[in-house]
Amino acid sequence: MTTEEQLASVRAAIAAIESGAQEYQVNGKRVRRGDLKTLYDREMNLTRQLDGETYGNRMAVAWADR
Repeated sequence: MTTEEQLASVRAAIAAIESGAQEYQVNGKRVRRGDLKTLYDREMNLTRQLDGETYGNRMAVAWADR
């Protein structure tokens, strides 16, 4: 699964939770989706990773005058 696909999956899970589907019941079994904080953290990490893949990793260096 690509980084972009992973990010889309995480965002779909976040949207499902935010729309009220954190916990539900199917055939008498209770299902609970992932923790929202964990998903937000994963989204941030995947976004950074995708930015690095898309734009390259950039670093700025400032030199102090002596």
